[in-house]
Amino acid sequence: MPRKAIVYARISRDRTGGGLGVDRQLADCRELAARLDWQIAAERTDNDLSAYSGKPRPGYRQLLADLERGLATGVLVWHTDRLHRSPAELEQYIAICDPLGVVTHTVQAGVLDLATPSGRMVARQLGAVARFESEHKAERVRRARIQMAEEGKWGGGTRPFGYQAGGVELVPDEAAAIVRATETILSGGSLRSVVIALNEGGFITTKGKLPWTPGAARDMLTRPRNAGLVSHRGKIVGPGQWPALVPEEQWRTVVQILKNPARRTSPGNYARWLGSGLYRCGIEGCGGPLTVGTSGQKRHPSYMCRKREAGASRHVSRVATTLDAYVSAVIVERLKQDDARDLIRSLDVEADTTELHAEADRIRRRLEQVGQEFAEDDEMDVVSFRSATKRLRERLTGLENELAVAGHRNPLVGVADAVDVQSAWDELDDLARKRAILDALMTVTVQPAPRGRRPDGSYFDPKYVLIDWKVD
Repeated sequence: MPRKAIVYARISRDRTGGGLGVDRQLADCRELAARLDWQIAAERTDNDLSAYSGKPRPGYRQLLADLERGLATGVLVWHTDRLHRSPAELEQYIAICDPLGVVTHTVQAGVLDLATPSGRMVARQLGAVARFESEHKAERVRRARIQMAEEGKWGGGTRPFGYQAGGVELVPDEAAAIVRATETILSGGSLRSVVIALNEGGFITTKGKLPWTPGAARDMLTRPRNAGLVSHRGKIVGPGQWPALVPEEQWRTVVQILKNPARRTSPGNYARWLGSGLYRCGIEGCGGPLTVGTSGQKRHPSYMCRKREAGASRHVSRVATTLDAYVSAVIVERLKQDDARDLIRSLDVEADTTELHAEADRIRRRLEQVGQEFAEDDEMDVVSFRSATKRLRERLTGLENELAVAGHRNPLVGVADAVDVQSAWDELDDLARKRAILDALMTVTVQPAPRGRRPDGSYFDPKYVLIDWKVD
């Protein structure tokens, strides 16, 4: 009776995504099965998965499960290194195959006899060679990537959004979308509005051609490439050989904004009301933020202070739509004044970043030089090296923070200088931008108000809403 066998095929990197390497291995293994007169019971594959990386291999796990349940007593593989590239995996494979009498045959290396000490020794030697080759290859790849980064070259991979396949030439409409998205964040806009704009504009990600999500948009906006910089292992190495889409200070500001954990986007955590978290409680000694909940018999959305005295109602409560409408009207009226353009200038951050960039570049070069000196000078001890680099890195961090501050964009631009301020305000469909304007202009404090109707029939009395202007 022919021996039943399981065919296993694996390829570490499938550059085309077509699985052609796996298909060729399977074809060769089928030919080997025919020559041996073995019957193929199943075929298991892992495409684009490295045995060296340690990542789970579903096909390989299924192979082991098949052997343990007695589906076959033979394994066909193109080469031993398709099965294992780690000694630990090989020992596990031997522990399963030896008691079951499983025979392993390869297309390239012949039979792998795991039933005898000498056969297991050969298998272990082949495994050690495969491990050495993997580690040596990984080191070559790592050094090549470092060299490419130091030379400002792109390390390859999926086409970066905004650039053509080579990573250097621009895709004009995608590049313009990145600039617009950056300006949105710098002006106080939300990541959610960026995602909506990208998807409504017909743009798709280059990784799997999927619609944009907040996570994908954040990754795209915070990559150093946008500022014309190349990075390696999360550290800026220097300028890249591609055109920058935005100034470095603007990119650093976007990174600072979007890396803030408080801004992490998930369903339901973005603000839905103009003053949520910005309006303050007017009770003396409180001053806490107001958030929106429901109150009253009609369950109106209302701004409320979460604090309350023992046995009493909340400190303050105000119908959300009415309060937001009043504050919006005050903002618009203020921006209609003749000195509105002066407000824009008062919020502008004026900084000459030329020297900041130059000093940052000098420090990066000095860090690289110190690293080379440490590698070449046997007299330099680790303590001295760490002390020297610590001071340099602290100064570099300070410079990068200064650049980030210089990159902030004035949220009033486009509204305070508009011909029709009311229309400009109404047409802002990004609530985060309106909140940024509110936060830049004023502090709103809501005081407790008497219950009941006012003489004009309304329930809202603006004299219990105090507005302190942050800018003159």
